[in-house]
Amino acid sequence: MAGDDSAGRPRAARRARWWQLSQRWRMVGVFEIDSKHEFYSLTSMMKEGLQACIQNTEEQDSLTDAHFKTEDVQQCKGFEMHAFAAPVFSALRRSLDISEQEFLDSLCSDANYLQFISNSKSKADFFLTNDKRFFLKTQNEREIRFLLSNLPAYMEHLEKYPHSLMVRFLGVHQIVVPNQLKKYFIVMQSVFYPDERINIRYDIKGCEVGRWTDPEAGGEQIIKVLKDNNFRGQSIALGPEKSWFARQVKADAAFLQELNVLDYSLLLAHQPLHQDELDGKHSFADLILRTTKSLDLEDHPTDPDPSHVPLLHSRSEDVQDGAGCGSEGPEPTQETMCDVELKEFHEHNRRLLPNFKNAIHVIDGADRRYFVGIVDIFTVYSLRKRLENLWKKLRFPGRDFSTVSPVKYSQRFCRWIQQHTQ
Repeated sequence: MAGDDSAGRPRAARRARWWQLSQRWRMVGVFEIDSKHEFYSLTSMMKEGLQACIQNTEEQDSLTDAHFKTEDVQQCKGFEMHAFAAPVFSALRRSLDISEQEFLDSLCSDANYLQFISNSKSKADFFLTNDKRFFLKTQNEREIRFLLSNLPAYMEHLEKYPHSLMVRFLGVHQIVVPNQLKKYFIVMQSVFYPDERINIRYDIKGCEVGRWTDPEAGGEQIIKVLKDNNFRGQSIALGPEKSWFARQVKADAAFLQELNVLDYSLLLAHQPLHQDELDGKHSFADLILRTTKSLDLEDHPTDPDPSHVPLLHSRSEDVQDGAGCGSEGPEPTQETMCDVELKEFHEHNRRLLPNFKNAIHVIDGADRRYFVGIVDIFTVYSLRKRLENLWKKLRFPGRDFSTVSPVKYSQRFCRWIQQHTQ
């Protein structure tokens, strides 16, 4: 009997673990898409088609105008998978240190996708890879055409600002089932990765009308993404990173203003830093690694000389504001960063990235880790939106609502960030 009990114990432990995992997914509005799920057929086609596309994408040394206009078609069993501008998105993945095999393993693993259910008003369907690293979202044709037509400008912006807070789009696709289905979708990095310790999320637009979510409403199966009015009395405590953050938001918002876009959001989440993370932020080895990633100095290995620490370890806002580049800070030497590197560091608003896989969307404050990303960039200030603006002026006189001109939206968005960051 004792032997039977011992043999059954591991099975019971595994069952308990999976029950706890399923409960955690359920609490945050994430459900596994198994064979009985309504989206199982769609997500199975996504995985099969993505595998064919990724495996057949050729790496390009440099991008040309033609690469932005490509449309590759993979014939799969019962459907076609279209990949738009595949060489461009492949190059973007490489810039984020995401190998094609790594991308393939996450998107096309045997594990089922997860359905993400939120309180968003969007009619889009949201899916996550099983490891929650990549997001897949269905889009309409107008949104896809808008993204593809502005893809060169988007890539140029990311080249100028490698640490931009804009969400990283990693693929644009269409599934075509003859006489049945045409479905566009995009693949992008998840801003909230990894999310094991994230228990609160915000969607910030910088206005007040309609920007409250009842934390208790919606039922346990709906993730609570809170909004601007829920954030009252709080702040984003970044310390030395504050000035960098405000500048980058301003640069990103200016870019979206040029595209005549409004209604975008800052996704925001935070979690306490563990002691080992706090210690790691100040370790010399971690500093060298973060500096190498931030400056892309693979061709110039850092000499591990302790005398380098003062300049590299200075507060990021001081480095970005020109310390060591003719200002009152320490003079740069050949053993540290040269003037050119520091100038580039400042001009492109770079920062010392945390030693983290999804570092672009992660900013460490004094005692909290923040996950941030600018999303939902597809709403153009069209005639319909202009009419909506007039109607809301009559409906909500003197109040801030989301449908305003891109110029006003950009200014208000940046002002909210400035006022709520310390």
